[in-house]
Amino acid sequence: MPKIKTPKHAPDNDMTPFVDVAFLILSFFMLATKFKPEEPVEVKTPNSVSSAAVPEKDAFMVSIDKGGRVFVSMDNPEFKQVLIDNLNKTRNLGLTPAEMKSFVNSPSVGVPFNQLKSLLGMDPEQLKKVNQPGIPVSDSLGGELNFWVRDALVAYQGRKLNLLIKADNSTKYPAFKSVLTAFKKNDQNKFLLVTS
Repeated sequence: MPKIKTPKHAPDNDMTPFVDVAFLILSFFMLATKFKPEEPVEVKTPNSVSSAAVPEKDAFMVSIDKGGRVFVSMDNPEFKQVLIDNLNKTRNLGLTPAEMKSFVNSPSVGVPFNQLKSLLGMDPEQLKKVNQPGIPVSDSLGGELNFWVRDALVAYQGRKLNLLIKADNSTKYPAFKSVLTAFKKNDQNKFLLVTS
């Protein structure tokens, strides 16, 4: 007796759930991604064999470009507000609340104190186009960077502050030494170097 053959047909796959999941994952990553803030200066860091990651929280970064200009940045908006409040009081900057908010929202700053008020008074689009001269660090006490480091330490009082130095590969040693002098003036001998 012959067997009855059932007709063979290709399985029917509905791709709708797969497409839905793909779009959900894509939406999640688009909404959860933290974009890297724009930096006012490009710094090409030297290579390193260290595999330790740079701390992303509670960080105070001092960036030095190849011309020796110095910029500072912080990651936590709450502590940036405390920092600018302290600087406004101790250095008599005369900043308005709107200018202080502009500092909190800006990725980094690299101007002397006498130019800070005019820089923070600009709208964000103008701020991106400004060529900042850098924070003065040339004197034997660490220049104005000394006050930035001091008030960052005051803002993080009771918490660990990670001090980072991100210097360009072709930065001259005197600029780097001036940054170290500002750290030493504030009794900070431990810091991390940012490398590639």
